[in-house]
Amino acid sequence: MPRFSVVVPAYRLQAYLHACLESVLSQTYESDESPAFDLEVIAVDAGSPDSCGEIIDEFAARDPRVVAVHLPADPADPGQGPGPARNAGLARATGDYVLFLDGDDTLAPHALRDIADRLDASGDPDVLVFGHARTHWSGETERLPLPDHLTESGPAAFQLTERPALLRQPAPAWTKAYKREFLDRERLAFAPGPRTDTSWTYAALLAAGSLSTLERACVHHRLRRTPATDPGRHFDLFPQYDRVFAFVDSRPELASWRPVLVRRMADHFAAASATVLAAPGLPARTRAEFFRLARAHYGRHRIPGAAGLRYAGVRFGTYRTYRVLRGIRTVRTRTRALAAALLRPARSAALRLHYRVQLRLPVRDDLAVFAAYWHRGYACSPAAIEAKVRELVPRVRTAWITTPEHDATVPAATRRLRPDGFGYFTALARAKYLVNNVEFDHRLVKRPGQILLQTHHGTPLKTVGLDLADRPPVARSTDFARLLADADKWDFALSANRHATLTGERAFPAAYTTLEYGSPRNDALCRATPADTARLRGQLGVPGRSTVILYAPTYRDYSRRQHLPLDLERLGRMLGPEFFVLVRAHFAYGAPLSGVPLPGVLDVTGHPSIEELCLISDALVTDYSSLMFDYAHLDRPVVILDDDREAYEAARGTYFDLRSCPPGAVARTEDELVDIFTTGHWRGSRSAQLRSAFRSRFCPYDDGHAAERVVRRVFLGETGTAIANLPEQRARTPEFAPPKANSQAPH
Repeated sequence: MPRFSVVVPAYRLQAYLHACLESVLSQTYESDESPAFDLEVIAVDAGSPDSCGEIIDEFAARDPRVVAVHLPADPADPGQGPGPARNAGLARATGDYVLFLDGDDTLAPHALRDIADRLDASGDPDVLVFGHARTHWSGETERLPLPDHLTESGPAAFQLTERPALLRQPAPAWTKAYKREFLDRERLAFAPGPRTDTSWTYAALLAAGSLSTLERACVHHRLRRTPATDPGRHFDLFPQYDRVFAFVDSRPELASWRPVLVRRMADHFAAASATVLAAPGLPARTRAEFFRLARAHYGRHRIPGAAGLRYAGVRFGTYRTYRVLRGIRTVRTRTRALAAALLRPARSAALRLHYRVQLRLPVRDDLAVFAAYWHRGYACSPAAIEAKVRELVPRVRTAWITTPEHDATVPAATRRLRPDGFGYFTALARAKYLVNNVEFDHRLVKRPGQILLQTHHGTPLKTVGLDLADRPPVARSTDFARLLADADKWDFALSANRHATLTGERAFPAAYTTLEYGSPRNDALCRATPADTARLRGQLGVPGRSTVILYAPTYRDYSRRQHLPLDLERLGRMLGPEFFVLVRAHFAYGAPLSGVPLPGVLDVTGHPSIEELCLISDALVTDYSSLMFDYAHLDRPVVILDDDREAYEAARGTYFDLRSCPPGAVARTEDELVDIFTTGHWRGSRSAQLRSAFRSRFCPYDDGHAAERVVRRVFLGETGTAIANLPEQRARTPEFAPPKANSQAPH
């Protein structure tokens, strides 16, 4: 007898059914008694008019664990939902536990193993409840916050009275594992209809003698791009709740749950009402009928005093009232849009006139303007240089261009400028010093007397600038003529090492002077103390004795979706309590790597300082990010996760083969990465040798004084010996020589 029976109904899902069945058959769980047959998959063709039946037969022919079931098509009643197919699969199930999985969903890797472990730990309860993630039609997976009532703390097995919040858990049948003996004993079956999970789930939870929870997303539920305009899909809620209350009425011992279910029904009706009202194409008569039925059902099943004003919308709501309120909101929205459309051209013209006037006024020698990462706050080398300007050149007033959401990152002593504001154009026109790690506004007119310093943002491993001209898929709509015109405005370009110098002068050919001074953003890494690290760890809540791993992947040009080759939940579990993982997404995605709390994992995408995250970590895991060059200055282990090198090289390209001179150990899969850390290879002698060679090549100047060298050269005009003879610089790099001007002619 198998441990698990997974029932998979399929109807018009041929595009997704392969992935669904493979996700089940590839599970790592197996028992000692019968490793080959400890799982059965009952795939049910619900009379599907596409190739679902053929796909199921193909799987059954090649894998004895697959049981094929074919139901006759019923053209007269196509809206029965998955209930009949699930019932047919349940009738064939022989496993100890039954799981249901829709034919377009997938099981998460190792989900059955985790479910089996939790069932064993909780004494084989009647029902085990677990979480799920969403897979959008575009392919992106969204991890949902796991509700508190799924916590594994407390008794491993319990009754519903001890955790009634489980009734607020989303209703899908596929978020649970059911003991088959329990289902047979209670004679539970699915009702027909698209909302059949509603009546099934409440009946199963209420009838269960013992429950348990698993604090993990075991199912990836696909949200398909299909119109939801069929009113029957929403109207099916009413007979489903009738079945719920009929089940309660048939069992007097469940009467105390009726008020809870009434409140849940009202919440469900309210949410469904919003969906019905927003669905395009539904006639007003249909919408009004839904309101009428919702109000009637609430009146039929509610208990006096069980609900108050919170459910007045369901109890007293009418479609006519909704239409009046919607009309008011529509008029207000359109009025605001019209006012904005009239004011926008006038403001744009005023800004252009203002900038032209400012360009006729003198350049101010006491003003410096800074920006970084397209106005994403105080960061990178421009931030380090700005702080050093305030220290060494107090006569110069500094201003920082930032959007409002990043105001808190800018020091109080520094003026804030809003992009596209009047103060912004005044500063661009009149500031003597302009510092950025990306391009400034293309409308910038470079005036005589202004000095523009381009700091870049890291040592280039991936191809940049003019070198992207041979890579149209990556360059997309890049205007290379404008790129060169922007480079012609530079007076200085900062470089961290000789590789960056040579690459930069080829990729951005212009008449600027390269300052091979090191990377100012790394000054903080060189000067931090153990007390600084302890303070920062405390601020983020990092466990004091944990070994902290910072995982920071870079941007993928070949994919619009965020690249995440790691199951972060599994990674935290496999590494164990000794390690604590910080994960940080590339800023270009505008979204975290992990949107939900996970054991042993903390998403720090929103943390303003990558330098602080480097300081509190004991090791870095990255792929092709320039962060590896900065992190190497700490002389701490770096592990490269090289899982998609061929795709990355084909799309973006790199200036050298990272495998020939890696900064540490290289992993190609998640399992290899786990092995590197659990065996200690990440900090072994071979990793130390690789890191030493990498640092010698790419970290010759970073001694904590790069920003000072830049300020002395650009803001104070010191050259030659005045910079080369800094005591700290001379001690570290006696071969340091003043930079030479770029000899390439401008375009």
